[in-house]
Amino acid sequence: MTGTTRSSEGLDPRRRRLLFRSWHRGIREADLLMGRFADSCIDDLSDAELDQYESLLDVPDHDLYVWVTGEMEIPAAYDTALMKKLRAFHNASGDAR
Repeated sequence: MTGTTRSSEGLDPRRRRLLFRSWHRGIREADLLMGRFADSCIDDLSDAELDQYESLLDVPDHDLYVWVTGEMEIPAAYDTALMKKLRAFHNASGDAR
């Protein structure tokens, strides 16, 4: 079981792939960070945001986790509008810590 709360039905192939990758990161904490965000927001991301999101999915789990939780500063290359949206999503829901 992945933990996803949404179906990939109706998503274009790229969004389906990103939703799947979001829930299959490697460590459960990263699955929850990226998967919950994707469940909620994948439909609404622009092409540019999808590019940024895809780039974040290539980041090692630990690095991503400490950036989202604020335990480490986000490197400039990843400090994007999408990363801010991801952090705000988890801070609002209380999931980041």
